Amino acid sequence: MNFRASFTKAIILITLVTITGNLYSQILDPVRWSFSKEKLEDNRYELIFTANMDEGWSVYGFELESGGPIPTSIEFEEDEGYNLVGGLEYPEPEVKFDPNFNMDIPMLSGDITIRQVVEVVSSEPVLVMGELVFMACDDTQCLPPDYLDFSFRLSGADDEIIEEKVYEEAKPDKEEKILEPEVDITVPSDEETVAEDVFYEVEDAEREGSPWWNFVLGFMGGLLALLTPCVFPMIPLTVSFFLRNAGNRSKAMRDALFYGFSIIFIYVVVGILVSVLFGADRLNALATSPGFNLFFFALLIFFAVAFFGAFELQLPSSWTNKLDAKADQTGGLAGVFLMGLIFVLVSFSCTGPIVGTLLVEAALSRNVLAPALGMTGFSIALAIPFTLFAIFPTALKSLPKSGGWMNAVKVVLGFIVLAFAMKFFAVADAVGQWNILSREGFIVIWMAIFLLLGFYLLGKIRFAHDSKLETVSVPRIVLAIISFAFVFYLLPGLWGAPLRTVSSFLPPMTAQSFNITQTATAPATAQIVYEGESVQEGPHGLMAFTDYYEGMAFAEEQGKPVFLDFTGLGCANCRKMEAAVWSDPRVQERLRNNFVKISLYVDERTRLPEDEQFVSTVTGRERKIRTVGQKWSVFQAENYNINTQPYYVILDHDENMLAEPRGYNTNIEEYIEFLDEGVENFKIADSAE
Repeated sequence: MNFRASFTKAIILITLVTITGNLYSQILDPVRWSFSKEKLEDNRYELIFTANMDEGWSVYGFELESGGPIPTSIEFEEDEGYNLVGGLEYPEPEVKFDPNFNMDIPMLSGDITIRQVVEVVSSEPVLVMGELVFMACDDTQCLPPDYLDFSFRLSGADDEIIEEKVYEEAKPDKEEKILEPEVDITVPSDEETVAEDVFYEVEDAEREGSPWWNFVLGFMGGLLALLTPCVFPMIPLTVSFFLRNAGNRSKAMRDALFYGFSIIFIYVVVGILVSVLFGADRLNALATSPGFNLFFFALLIFFAVAFFGAFELQLPSSWTNKLDAKADQTGGLAGVFLMGLIFVLVSFSCTGPIVGTLLVEAALSRNVLAPALGMTGFSIALAIPFTLFAIFPTALKSLPKSGGWMNAVKVVLGFIVLAFAMKFFAVADAVGQWNILSREGFIVIWMAIFLLLGFYLLGKIRFAHDSKLETVSVPRIVLAIISFAFVFYLLPGLWGAPLRTVSSFLPPMTAQSFNITQTATAPATAQIVYEGESVQEGPHGLMAFTDYYEGMAFAEEQGKPVFLDFTGLGCANCRKMEAAVWSDPRVQERLRNNFVKISLYVDERTRLPEDEQFVSTVTGRERKIRTVGQKWSVFQAENYNINTQPYYVILDHDENMLAEPRGYNTNIEEYIEFLDEGVENFKIADSAE
C-alpha cells in the first residue's frame, strides 16, 4: 500500500471515528414500572402495577386488533395455588386512528395503575409470577417492546413481597416505599399529537378521531337534509302555522323556538341512546369487527338505493296520525313538542339514511360522546330555519320554490352514501384478511361512482322521480366539474400513487396489486439476487435479510455496503418512512442496487432456542432476552446507543459506519444524500485498500 493510499484510508478512518464520536447515547427509558400488592381479605390480594411515564409518552392499550402494534399485556404463569378473579382493571385509554395500520389504537398516558385480584386456594404460600409486555411511544417515535418479569409471594398470613422491582433511573431514594399514584390520563393537544413532517392524512385522521368532528359532520348532514323534498317544503308550512294560529307575535316566536328545541332534543336523545346501549367497549368492538362492518356496508347500500328512488322509507302512518291528533288535543308547549316529534317521523324517509350514516360513522369513532355530538350538530342545522323564519317571517319570500331540484339532492346524497359504504367493506376485508378488495379495485369502484354522479348532474342519467332537465344550471355544472376532477385525481392511484387526501378511506398500500414505483427501470448497476435462509421481501418489493450475520456475510461476498434497517412490525413511523420516502423511485433504485439490505425487527416475537437466550444489562437493569426481537433491540442499543426506530445505518464489511445514521425524517432529498454519502465513502475506503 503506497503513501497516498495510506493517507486516504487514514482520512476515512478519522471521518468514521468523528461520526461515531458524535453519536451520544440515546437509550431512552421513559416508562418506569413498580409492583406492589394489597391484602383484601384472608385469601384475596390485589396486585398493583404502576407506570410512571415521562411527559409526552404513552403505552399502547391492552386490546388491539391483529395487524397492528404489540399491545400492553400482563401474562401470569399458571399455578394450581391461586386463581385470577375477574380481569385486569385499567384506565380508559385514549383512542387515536392510525392510517399506517388502518385501525384505531388505544393509548394510555401519564401515571397509570393496573390492578388484578388474585385468590389463593392453597394452604401453602404461593408465588404469582409472570411477564409484563409494553411498547412506549411519543409523538415522533416508538421504542421496541420491553419485557419485565414480576413475582409476588402470597399467603393468608405472610404479606411479604418477595421481589418488588422498581425500574427507575438513578433514584437515590430507591428503597423508599412507592405510593400508589392517582390515575391521571393526560391527552396531548391536537398540535402536540401530530409531528410537523407527518403526512397530511395523519392530520386529517387525528381531526376525524375527535368527537367534535362528528358534530361538524352532523351539522353538514343537517344542512343537506334541509334541501330534501321531505324537509324543505315543511319550513314555510310549519312557520306559517305558528304565525297564523298564535294570538300574538311573542307567543308565535316562543312556540317556534320551542319547536326547534324539541327537534334538537329528540335527535340528541337518539344519539345518547346509541351511546348508552352500546357503550365504549361495544363501540370499540364494532369498529374492528368484520361482521358489523359488513352489516354497516349493507345498511348504507340500502340507504343509497332508497335515495335513488327504488322505494320510500316510511314509518307507519298510524304513528303520525295518532300523534297529530294528540297534538291538537294537548295544545300549549306539550302540543308543540308533539309537533316536533311528528316532524321527525314524517321526514324520516329523507333524514333516516342521513341519520343512519352519521350514527354509523359516530359509533365507529370509538368515542362514547360521538353519537350524541353528531345528532346535536344534525338537529341544530335542522332547527335553525324554523326559528329564524319565525323571528323574521318576511324572509320566507326569499326561499326558492320547491321542485325537482330537491329530488336531485336526494340522488346526489345517494351517490355519496354509496361511496362511503365502500369504506366499511374495505375495513371488513382488511380485518378479516380475506383479500377480496385490492386498493386499485376500491379506486375503480369510486371512479365509477363519481363518473356516474357527474353524468347525472349533467342530465345524462335520470332516475324514476326525476323531472326532465331542460337546461343545466350553474350549480350543477360546478358540482359536475368537481365530480369529474375527483375521478381524474383518483386515476394515478391505480398505479400506486399515494392519494394522500383520501388515503384514510382507501385500503392500505399493501393491498395494491400493481405499483409502478416498484417496477421503475432505472438501475445503472445490476440488481442483487439475494440468497439465504433469512431473506424476505419487504416494502415496495425490496429484498432484505432478517439476520444480521447472514446479511453481513452476503454483503462481503457481493462487495456491497450494508444498509442496516432497525424497524418493527408495529412501528408506525417505520411505515410512514416506507410510504413517504422509500416510495420515491430514486430511493428504491439505490436501496435495490447499491446496498445489501438488512432489516432487523425489534418486536419479532419468535422464541429463541434455550441455548441462545441470555441476560442483558444494556439498559441499566437485568432483563432476560427470550425472543428474536429482544435480541436485535439489545444489539441496537449495545452497538449504537439508541433504542428507537426507525434507525438506518450504512456499514462497510468491518462494521464501520460510512455515514451518520438517520432516524425518522421524511425529507427525501436528505435521505438520498445520506445513501449517496455512504456509497461514496465505501468506494473511497475500498479503493484505498
